[in-house]
Amino acid sequence: MSTSTLKPSSLPQSPTLRRPFAFRPVLLLVVPGFAIIVLFFVYPAISVLSRAWTHFQAPQKGGWDNFAWFFTEDVNMTLLLRTFGITLLVTIITLVLAFPFAYLMTLVSRRWLVVMTTAVMLPFFTNYLVRIFAWVVLLQDNGVVNGALSAFGIAPFHMLGTTFAVAVGMAQTLLPLMILPLYSVLQGIDRSLLRASESLGASPAKSFFRIYLPLATPGMLAGSVLVFVFGLGFYLTPAILGSPQNALLAQQVVTQVQDLLAWGRGSVLALVLLLVTFALLAVAMRFSRHTVSSAYGIR
Repeated sequence: MSTSTLKPSSLPQSPTLRRPFAFRPVLLLVVPGFAIIVLFFVYPAISVLSRAWTHFQAPQKGGWDNFAWFFTEDVNMTLLLRTFGITLLVTIITLVLAFPFAYLMTLVSRRWLVVMTTAVMLPFFTNYLVRIFAWVVLLQDNGVVNGALSAFGIAPFHMLGTTFAVAVGMAQTLLPLMILPLYSVLQGIDRSLLRASESLGASPAKSFFRIYLPLATPGMLAGSVLVFVFGLGFYLTPAILGSPQNALLAQQVVTQVQDLLAWGRGSVLALVLLLVTFALLAVAMRFSRHTVSSAYGIR
C-alpha cells in the first residue's frame, strides 16, 4: 500500500475573497475631519502665505522683494530675536514653576489631586482678556503689587509696560501647558528605582539628579515645546502688558496687515515665524527620541 504526499501546490486553491469596500467606514471617519482641516486651516494658510510673492509695497516690484525687505530691515531681526528671547524666558519660568507643582501632584491623595488639577484647568474657563486686564490691575504703578510693597516700606516699581510684565502674563497663561505633560510623565516613574539607588548608598539628591530627572526629561521636553511654540505667536498679552519697546513679531504682523495694509510683508513675517517653528519642532522631535532612548536605556 503506497501513500502519496500532496504538495501545497497540488491542493485546490480557493478563490481569494476580497473586500473592495472594507475601507469605506474608515473613510467616513477620516474624510470629514480632513476636509475641515483643508478648508478652514490649510487653504487660508496657503492663501495668506502666497501673498508674500503677489502683494508688494512701492517701490517693490515682485519676486523676492518682500523677503529682501525682511532681511534688510534691522527692526525685523530685532523683533525676531526679542520674540525668541522672551519666549525662551517664559519657557524657563514655566518649567521652574511647573516641576515642583507636578511633582507634588504625584504625592498627594486623590482628593487633593482633583483640587490641584482643577486649579490647573481653571484658567481655561476664564476669559483670556479678563486675565490680561487682571494683570494690569495687579502690576500698574498704583496697583496691588506696588501697594503691598509700599506697606512693607519698599519703593514701588514700574512694572507695567516692561518685559517683566509680558513674561509674567505669558507664563501665567502657558503654565498649564507645562504642568499637564510633566505630570503625565512623573506619575508613571517607578519610585522603587529611587529606593533601590538609596539602598545602594546614593544620596537623595544624587538619586534625583541621576535617576528621577532623566526619566522626567520627556515630560519637560514636551511641555517646553508646547510652551515655546504657543508663546511665539502671542499678540494680546505683549500688546496690553508691554510697550513698543518690547513688542514681539506677532505685533509686527498685525501692524503690517491691519494698519499699513501690507499683506505681502505681513505674509513674509508669518512665513518666517512658521518656518522657524517647524525647524524647532524638528530639532525637538529628534532630541526627544535621543532623550527617551538614553533615559530608558534603549540603544
